[in-house]
Amino acid sequence: MPAIRIEYIRDGLVEEFHEGLFERFSSPRQYTYPYYLRSCAKPLQAALLIDYGIDLTSEEFALCSGSHAGEDCHIKVARGILKKFNIDEKFLKCGIHAPLSRSMQDKMLLKGEKPSAIHNNCSGKHIGFLIICKVNNWDLDTYYLPEHPLQIAVRDKINSMCNISETYPLTTDGCGVSILSMPLYNMLIGYNNLLKYDKIINAILNYPYIFGGENRLDTEIIEKTDNLIVKVGAGGLCIVFNVKEQDGFAIKINDCSMDARRFAVLDLINKFGWGNIKFDNTIKTIQGQIVGKIHVKF
Repeated sequence: MPAIRIEYIRDGLVEEFHEGLFERFSSPRQYTYPYYLRSCAKPLQAALLIDYGIDLTSEEFALCSGSHAGEDCHIKVARGILKKFNIDEKFLKCGIHAPLSRSMQDKMLLKGEKPSAIHNNCSGKHIGFLIICKVNNWDLDTYYLPEHPLQIAVRDKINSMCNISETYPLTTDGCGVSILSMPLYNMLIGYNNLLKYDKIINAILNYPYIFGGENRLDTEIIEKTDNLIVKVGAGGLCIVFNVKEQDGFAIKINDCSMDARRFAVLDLINKFGWGNIKFDNTIKTIQGQIVGKIHVKF
């Protein structure tokens, strides 16, 4: 039952399939194998901002909790936070990549602009890290290092929220900071505990575009449903939590296919009655002829 399989069936033949794991918060734990939280950790990491009494607007909390697409609206909020706390952009250690938004990529290309660290989808999280360092008088230059007091505080916070009492593998995430691993069910425990942080929950629900942006699965789902907070993570991971029913699910696609993850997440949301999201699961030729369908089995 908890295992999930996404089949691409073309004229009766399974041409492609993707498999993964599925856990639901309201059901007994099924799996103990750990997976890295990746960007699904961001809302949990942002909870530390509230613990330290840092006052941000809902838009600012949304940016610090999500993986933004690097559009003008995101850059405006990001630079506004840095200005508010008098922090220079040069301290961002998340690395540089092109904005996730294709529209923003095209816009910058036409203007001859090059991306900087603030366009990184993780810059909101890193700005939150820098704020915490600023209010605690911790060194800004080395905030990303595993032994820095900030990173120790972040790991302790996530372990506490996710009810982790044993040691699981630790790695360095794509943006250069430590990221924990844990079983999927513990991730759901963390999101259930996140419900105590109204400011973060409301920020995600009220500003889903700042939280993600153009063509982001989490933004799409939050905008099309009520009471669902959603966070995608690298490696085929996604967490969906219904804040009204206090229930949720986590999906991990083994081969990390983002397309397969999308179909699985949307299908499950509809099956659970948490939304009625219309999506196209047909397989078509270039001319538009339907030759198959994508089925989700769990």
